[in-house]
Amino acid sequence: MAQPAVPSIVEGLTAGQREAVEKLYRGVAGEFDLLDEAVTPNWSDIPAAPGQAPGPDGVKPQFAKFHQVFQDVSVTIHEVVGANGRAAVRAEIRASFTGEWMGVVGTGRECVIPIHEFHHFDGDRIATSWHMEDWLGWLRQVGTTGFTIS
Repeated sequence: MAQPAVPSIVEGLTAGQREAVEKLYRGVAGEFDLLDEAVTPNWSDIPAAPGQAPGPDGVKPQFAKFHQVFQDVSVTIHEVVGANGRAAVRAEIRASFTGEWMGVVGTGRECVIPIHEFHHFDGDRIATSWHMEDWLGWLRQVGTTGFTIS
């Protein structure tokens, strides 16, 4: 599992906020206990998975399910832009798709899922995150047919 590193030049964030961003993505990559240090106890993950409770304990089961389906998960942070207790992150998740996800049976293929996220901080911990993953691009990478983009 690769350890994502926050780019060295990130203006507008405290050292603690930069560390929280790094720990969040290390948590996504599989170091789930780091989520307790990265986010607030009542952290809002938007959009949340069905039935997902707030905070790190709410997301850990979701990430555990993801890791059952996707093997060798790594996260690469490409860019962090920070200002006034907020951060925008452009990153990607790389993994092998081996289980069933959203009704699609695993292919064993490696895939790259671009992610774009916006975080608000409470002190040096993330209080709210809005995220968007490129699931349509993922469907194309794993060879799902039956749809076209024009």
